[in-house]
Amino acid sequence: MRPWSSGRRRRARGFTLLELVIALTLLALMSTVLFGALGFAGRSWEGGEAKADAIAGMRLSEGFLRSQIASMHPLRMRRMAEFPLVFVGARDELRYAAPLPSRISGGGIWYYRLALRRDGERSQLVLERVVPDVDAASMPEFDEADRSVLADDVGELVIGYYGRDPGAAPGVEPTWRERWDDRNKLPLLVRIDVVPRKGGAWPTLLVAPRQAPESGCRQWDAGAERCVGMS
Repeated sequence: MRPWSSGRRRRARGFTLLELVIALTLLALMSTVLFGALGFAGRSWEGGEAKADAIAGMRLSEGFLRSQIASMHPLRMRRMAEFPLVFVGARDELRYAAPLPSRISGGGIWYYRLALRRDGERSQLVLERVVPDVDAASMPEFDEADRSVLADDVGELVIGYYGRDPGAAPGVEPTWRERWDDRNKLPLLVRIDVVPRKGGAWPTLLVAPRQAPESGCRQWDAGAERCVGMS
């Protein structure tokens, strides 16, 4: 028998135990790396989808608020002294009158409140609305308001108002302030900043109400810039 024939027979029997162990170890390592890569890709995909959904929701809410605030109506209380506007501007809350969006049946001018609604660890940016009774002896409240959630998990809402002090001359330079105290005129600009608990802040929303203050008054004193009559 030739000497090389026994070596060929040994090779034909297959892998040695050591070679099999090494092959299985390499296969396990490759499976671990592949599984980790697939998990990372899945998490990245899910994170990307969540971020895209958040951005889309933010843009939708900002677009709606821009349209609403731009269409503010200088609605006034008819039975209260000096016929004040149905408008309240604070640092963390905005109340205003505006038409109901055309896609919602009913129409008319409604009273809205934009604010944060906190419930334990939960915090939502909400917009509430009621039909205002302008013949009442006090400002409308939101006891039985319809509520829409504009964003979840919001950490802070900051609102600013640009305009002049009540009774200031037209030549006085407008300034930004944290609240609006003029009961006869709407601010020239409204600035809204929304800061989520996670992720970056929304782009600052800056809107100018379109309607002049006299459009909500029957008898407007242009010199004093105030409403003197509703009949």
